[in-house]
Amino acid sequence: MFGMLGVFAEFERSIIQARVKAGLARARAKGRTLVRPWADAVIEGRIRTLAAQGMGNVKIAKTLGVGVSLTQRVLA
Repeated sequence: MFGMLGVFAEFERSIIQARVKAGLARARAKGRTLVRPWADAVIEGRIRTLAAQGMGNVKIAKTLGVGVSLTQRVLA
């Protein structure tokens, strides 16, 4: 019984992978860029200014309405 569940899980996973690859190919065909959007210079400047004032990454992100990972990338 567990063997059959494993087979179905593998089959479902392969279907999901095929759908993701098809979606990425469709996006590339339409000319879309598949990268994470970067913040503009104004947001980067505000992140650096708030960090210089001693504010933490999480508080900066909440204040500016951006993600914590963005603040980490800008300050790295």
